[in-house]
Amino acid sequence: MPTTIFERQPPQPAVVAHALSGTVNRPFWLDDLPSKPQHPALLSEVQADLAVVGGGFLGLWAALIAKERDPQRRVVLVESQQLGWAASGRNGGFCEATLTHGEANGLRRWPQEMQQLAAMGQANLDAIERTLQRYDVDCDYERSGVLTVAVEPHQVDWIRGEPGFLDQGSVRAEVNSPIFLAGAWDREGCAMLHPGKLATGLAAAAARLGVEFFEHTAASGIRNERSHVVVACEQGQVWAKQVVLATNAFPSLLRRWRLHTIPVYDYVLMTEPLSAAQLAAIGWSNRQGLTDMANQFHYYRITRDQRILFGGYDAIYHYGGRVDAGHEQRPASFQRLASHFFTTFPQLEGLRFSHRWAGAIDTSTRFCAFYAQALRGRVAYAAGFTGLGVGATRFAAEVLLDRLAGLDTKRTRLRMVREMPIPFPPEPIAYATVQTMRRALDRADHRQGRRGLLLRTADALGLGFDS
Repeated sequence: MPTTIFERQPPQPAVVAHALSGTVNRPFWLDDLPSKPQHPALLSEVQADLAVVGGGFLGLWAALIAKERDPQRRVVLVESQQLGWAASGRNGGFCEATLTHGEANGLRRWPQEMQQLAAMGQANLDAIERTLQRYDVDCDYERSGVLTVAVEPHQVDWIRGEPGFLDQGSVRAEVNSPIFLAGAWDREGCAMLHPGKLATGLAAAAARLGVEFFEHTAASGIRNERSHVVVACEQGQVWAKQVVLATNAFPSLLRRWRLHTIPVYDYVLMTEPLSAAQLAAIGWSNRQGLTDMANQFHYYRITRDQRILFGGYDAIYHYGGRVDAGHEQRPASFQRLASHFFTTFPQLEGLRFSHRWAGAIDTSTRFCAFYAQALRGRVAYAAGFTGLGVGATRFAAEVLLDRLAGLDTKRTRLRMVREMPIPFPPEPIAYATVQTMRRALDRADHRQGRRGLLLRTADALGLGFDS
């Protein structure tokens, strides 16, 4: 079987071993935060107009926007650990405009709506930027765009003619890697930011508006009770008129939706700060986000303090579909990432990684978020962002609040919003299916991107699994 560039040009094992020595196993974004307010656990019964379950980006946006729409509404948010500690504090900080996990996925599923979806996505990204300015949220926000790079000859043909196309000389003038053959720079459709600072900034803004936060408060159940929905927690409960469920990769409190997502583990490395000489060796003065083009792709970006985040490639599903901190320990994935990093930037040999971490992505069969309601319309739910939730969660929060209010809006009329994805099968079929799909994706990457019968069939049915 033909090899990929990362197999043809690996660094010496000693380079990888040195780079990984001394790394700490925790998310850099959370480690990099200044002290932040601590919120109490819920120890009693409280009343609310709106209860939000989950303190990641979706829950934080829902709480903030709910108070903006109605300042008199009592909004209570419960989080099982700390605000922003899960996927919202573990991603790459790519805040993309796309609501459909890329144009190709949207065109395949909702071709008649794609122009509208693209416009809504750009408007959503603009609204995020305005919110950050309005509430003075400093999250290292840079509207620098994203540069998609070809690292194999057949990938050059995929992007030739795309807006923002760069030939080999031009792409290497942007970011100097000997494996970059071409690129396409989307200058407006993505911003880079610090996810930990975004979560704490949104929480601070929401708190100023009167949102009440309870950390270390895991919700264990939900039920209708007369005119309210009761969210049962470990040592208390919330009686709410309406509820937003924002639990993402974690099992939904309502069993009917538990097969609509699976938790897929993604792995990330962060380097120590680069020296002036190291920065000069790679360029990257325009500070775009970067991604390559294989099914098993990498994403990488540069931070305010001149570190490089390098993640992706492996997408690991564990039998049973449990979110478990033990799944974050996978030395083989970190070693593979480190090897691929130095294939990409051999001039940085000697650089070390300060942090490594992993987190669960809420993957859906359609690769982007879906929306649902339950309990007489009092509960609204969204999940399945499949790794692109930094920006799309704000749009999702608007959809959920529209639905809870019974509003007929451009958002709620979208087929993308009204349709549900096909659920994943139960175990043991789910595990066998995902492993089969992963092998098929890997074969395609080794065959100049040519998708075999299994992948073509899955594409036709609107099913799949992506890295």
